Amino acid sequence: MSPAPTIVWFRESLRLSDHPALYAAAKSGGPVVCSYIYDQESSGLRHLGAATRWWLAQSLRALQADLKTLGADLIIRRGRAAQVLVELARETRASAVYWNDVAQAGPRRVASSVEAGLGEIGVASRVFPDDLLVDPATMSGKDGRGPRVFTPFWKRVLALGDPPKPLPTPGRLAAVPNVVSLTVDELMLEPTRPDWAGGLRATWQAGERAAQQRLGSFLESAVGSYAGDRDRPDIDATSRLSPHLRFGEISPRQIWYAARFAAEERPALAKGIDKFLSEIGWREFSRHLLYNNPDLATRNLQPSFDAFPWTQDDAALAAWQRGRTGYPIVDAGMRELWHTGSMHNRVRMVAASLLVKHLLLDWRQGEQWFWDTLVDADAGSNPASWQWVAGSGADAAPYFRVFNPVLQGEKFDANGSYVRRWVPELARLPAGLIHQPWAAKPLELAEAGVTLGRSYPAPIVEHKHGRERALAAYASLRTSD
Repeated sequence: MSPAPTIVWFRESLRLSDHPALYAAAKSGGPVVCSYIYDQESSGLRHLGAATRWWLAQSLRALQADLKTLGADLIIRRGRAAQVLVELARETRASAVYWNDVAQAGPRRVASSVEAGLGEIGVASRVFPDDLLVDPATMSGKDGRGPRVFTPFWKRVLALGDPPKPLPTPGRLAAVPNVVSLTVDELMLEPTRPDWAGGLRATWQAGERAAQQRLGSFLESAVGSYAGDRDRPDIDATSRLSPHLRFGEISPRQIWYAARFAAEERPALAKGIDKFLSEIGWREFSRHLLYNNPDLATRNLQPSFDAFPWTQDDAALAAWQRGRTGYPIVDAGMRELWHTGSMHNRVRMVAASLLVKHLLLDWRQGEQWFWDTLVDADAGSNPASWQWVAGSGADAAPYFRVFNPVLQGEKFDANGSYVRRWVPELARLPAGLIHQPWAAKPLELAEAGVTLGRSYPAPIVEHKHGRERALAAYASLRTSD
């Protein structure tokens, strides 16, 4: 008599290598049913934004193709995970369901419901740690609180030593035939009318193989100058691994060991690699914040900010979203975001600062826009970063630190290459004027084909005025304490 199948529930680990649940199921020796549940019904889950839905579709197709090389199919279902997995276990007569943990409150509640439902029909469950370097439950301080400051957090993670080594890809899997599955197209994840994803398709390739290739290329080339160049949006100096990490197409353990191996092979890369791994540490830190603060995307971590006098200005918000603020570095970033589903991290900070400080718009409005438009929109990193800029979060930038978008552009895009790419109406301005076209003389504007207020907007708010207004708002907040 052949052994009963094991179901592997793919959640946010859309890969075959270093997949603890898949590896364990394959080692069990019986048939394996690989499943993905598109769950929009369970409570406590944050629904994906439009750009991440697009990425998910590409990632699922890549996972399907990779599974076929092992002799397996990806069974796609839609619905409440607890109900769907019980039904699938009955259909396939599975003896167990394995999955990787997602260390977040909502996904864990869903997993608990799945475990309870399976238990009622006598099907076992096994859960494996996966998406983080360190279990958040082990990182609480003496006061019982989780980490609030990055530097001591990261030092503590480093002091723990290397994480578990990545697991290999399983060998050939014994599949269960004739299991009904939806197609990726039937999930309706991708835009059609209109199809706005052309820029995403031209920019990205999803999937585990693409993630590994991108990591290898980065460690072979750009990592050596990463510490010095990572803030420059005009050059390709970053890893661009964040959407692959977001969907678990590559694990933080795989990145850790590949980076450490590269540093051992080429010691000159050590500085760049240490800085790169510290950025992986920021992802880890943000996920730990989310673990301890499930409402990170909606509630100020610092309660004093609950009384902050945010304004409501739909026209200003729309101008920011469309890249029409009159600040070239910000507008370039917002247009890059709309076209590619991504934005350089330095520019993200400048654009976010303009929204919450110059315009006094609630950081939650910006966080929601990024959640919908970023292919790497992460449940931890996105709100944690917005709260950092706003000054309301953990280890936050002081509220009185107001980025000057002109100086930021001149410092990190000195030749104006980034702005010229994404704000082509300013392309003919010289480098000395491209970050502040309003400072150009009428003849210089005419020669560049720029008409302020028509072909390109004047600044939505003057920097000095915006800064002073932001500081006054912050002062009123402190007075009310």
